[in-house]
Amino acid sequence: MSANPASARDDLWIRSFRPAPDAPERLVCFPHAGGSASFYLPVATALSPRVDVVAVQYPGRQDRRAEPGLTSVAELADRIAETLYGWDDKPLTFFGHSMGAVVAFEAARRLEQSGTGPVRLFASGRRAPSRTRDERTHTLGDDRLIAEIRSLSGTDSRFLDDEELLRMVLPAIRSDYTAVETYLAAPDDTVRCPVTVLTGDDDPKTSLEEARAWEGHTLGGSELHVFPGGHFYLTERAADVLAVLTDHFTAAAAVPGA
Repeated sequence: MSANPASARDDLWIRSFRPAPDAPERLVCFPHAGGSASFYLPVATALSPRVDVVAVQYPGRQDRRAEPGLTSVAELADRIAETLYGWDDKPLTFFGHSMGAVVAFEAARRLEQSGTGPVRLFASGRRAPSRTRDERTHTLGDDRLIAEIRSLSGTDSRFLDDEELLRMVLPAIRSDYTAVETYLAAPDDTVRCPVTVLTGDDDPKTSLEEARAWEGHTLGGSELHVFPGGHFYLTERAADVLAVLTDHFTAAAAVPGA
């Protein structure tokens, strides 16, 4: 089901900040709730040209701000999987943070059902897909929703201080929170690829036990990396996270035909 990726360059769902057409591998990055593709610009800068890094752009933000946000992880995964058929000319690795981890998981399941899929899934800052909590942030008023975003420190404070811009994108943020807070996978939902789980040791959204539970959602084996920090540990431990990714791509390059 491969398509010419050159024809997909203008697709609404994918952003390529540092194109690396000669790279043997492609990393697809999935943003957190309220996040955008540009969150992964530092990853593209660090790994290019060795790895072709692209990032998913959800509707309702940045250059897609005129579109309504989607309120279902399943619908997001459906649309993204359809798009990624045009980017599978290279082996794909998925990296998703927070909401992005379960969107990546569901997109991987859809691609695998069609005979393709990522070689590995990196699930960051998110409990296992079948683990649930009673979270209702999406039902809060605007002020309390903004306070929740600030408490997790996942959004640039300059953006949060721009009242006009913030109010403009709040509907998209609320859509993201609706999608992830109403998502729940069955205990036997799995991917075939291995899963690498990354988490902060002080993440209020994911306990170590909830992170380890990802092992039940893969047939390819799992491993867990724990870093100092909270929900957005990866902004402070960027070098360590990049080292884990680099090790993965180095190992892949060492295996002929991988």
